[in-house]
Amino acid sequence: MNDLELKLPPLLVVLIIAIDMWLLSWIFASGLNIGWQYSAPNALLWLSIGVGALLPVFGVIEFRKYKTTVNPMQPQESTAVVQTGIYRFTRNPMYLGFFFLLLGFALWLGNFVALLMLPVYVWYLTRFQIMPEERLLQDKFGEAYRAYMVQVRRWL
Repeated sequence: MNDLELKLPPLLVVLIIAIDMWLLSWIFASGLNIGWQYSAPNALLWLSIGVGALLPVFGVIEFRKYKTTVNPMQPQESTAVVQTGIYRFTRNPMYLGFFFLLLGFALWLGNFVALLMLPVYVWYLTRFQIMPEERLLQDKFGEAYRAYMVQVRRWL
């Protein structure tokens, strides 16, 4: 399964998961709808979209400060271990932001079954994007990156 490592751009993975969410909510449309009679789901939807939009922006801003690559397909081109800004709280703010965007989309679809794709997104990205990135960054930055991994969680 190593053939899938670093092969699909994360934004493509997000698009595939979103399409799967939509298809599942269409296939299982009856009986699994989230009730919208309360304002909480609506507020959660907009909060998820807002957080989902901001986290990747904050991540890119920090990468730009250090003049390091934002290309997830070429982590070996990184020039620094970024540990400031949003990277003090999560090692993967861009991927976490995409998670929140997908959560917002699932809430917008209003169908519980769409939520089932969120763990699939986390599993796939962790296994085929994040873990290979971490291996390459440990090889490149050694103890500095390993210490960062101990201090800051992968997702949250």
